[in-house]
Amino acid sequence: MLEEVERWLNARSWSAADRPVQHLLSAKHATGQSVSVVLPALDEEATVGDIVAVIRRELVLGIPLVDEIVVVDSGSSDRTAEVAAAAGARVVHRDAILPRIPAVPGKGEVLWRSLLVTGGDIVCFVDADLREFRADFVSGIVGPLLTDPDVHLVKAMYDRPLGAAPGQGGRVTELMARPLLNMHWPQLAGFVQPLGGEYAARRSLLERLPFPVGYGVELGMLVDALHLVGLDALAQVDVGVRVHRHQDGRALGRMAAAIYRTAQLRLARGHLVRPTLTQFERGADGFEPHTYTVDTEERPPMTEITEYATRRVA
Repeated sequence: MLEEVERWLNARSWSAADRPVQHLLSAKHATGQSVSVVLPALDEEATVGDIVAVIRRELVLGIPLVDEIVVVDSGSSDRTAEVAAAAGARVVHRDAILPRIPAVPGKGEVLWRSLLVTGGDIVCFVDADLREFRADFVSGIVGPLLTDPDVHLVKAMYDRPLGAAPGQGGRVTELMARPLLNMHWPQLAGFVQPLGGEYAARRSLLERLPFPVGYGVELGMLVDALHLVGLDALAQVDVGVRVHRHQDGRALGRMAAAIYRTAQLRLARGHLVRPTLTQFERGADGFEPHTYTVDTEERPPMTEITEYATRRVA
C-alpha cells in the first residue's frame, strides 16, 4: 500500500461514534448547510418504509439533521411508492424528472436525476434494500461534511455478512472493484467498501461529476472525485454492519461487467469493442447462453443541463 494511502487511512477514516449527533446539529446550524437524503428504489416495498421511518423519526423529528427525504422510484411494480410516502418520504418517479431526456434503466440514472429534485448542500444516498437499518448510516457519513470543509465525499464502511458467514458479502467488490482500484488507482486502495451504496457528498462536487447510468456509478464517482478534488477530500466512516438482499451469481456477473466497462473508459476513454456479456444457465437441453447488454451510457455533469442551471438561478 502506498505511504500516501496509509496516511490517508489514519487521517480520513472514522467511526460514526466519533461525531455525536448533537455535535453535528451544532455544526449544521453554524454553517447553515442543508442535508438531503435520497433513496433510489425499485420494488423495495419490504424495506423502504422502515428506512424512511427511522430517518424521519431520529434525524428529522428527533434531532433535525436532515431537511428532506426523497425516494426516487425507478418504475416499481409493487407498492414501493405508497409505502415510502406513508412513512414520510417525498416520492418522485424517475420519468417525471427531466422528461425531455428519456430515462434509461439503472441506478446511476436515478442518482443523477435526483440532483434536480433535491435542494440540500449535502446529498446522502442510501440503498433502499437495507434491513436492520440504523440512523447512523446517515449521520455517520454526513458528519465529516458538516464539520470539515476540506472533506467533499464520504463513503460508509461496514461488515457485509453473507447469510450466516461474516465478512463474505461484497463479492463484486473483492473480485472486480478492489483489484481494479489497487492496480490502476492505488490511491483509492484504502476504501473498505468502494462499491457501497451509502455515501454522502457536497452538491458542489456531485454536480460536476458524470454519472454512469448503471452499476458502475459508485466506482466511476470515486475515480472521478479523486481527479477532481484529490484523495484528502475523500473519507470513510465505519457504521457497523450492513444487512441487505443479496443477488445471485448471474446478476453479480452483469454488475461486474458494468463496473469493468466504467473502469475501462476511465483508463483510456477508448471504445468498448463488444459491450455485451454472455452468461450460461442450464436448461432442458443443456447449458443455454443468455446475452446481456452492458451499460454503455453516462450522463454528463449536472452543471451542463440547462434545467439545472435555470433552477439554481431561480
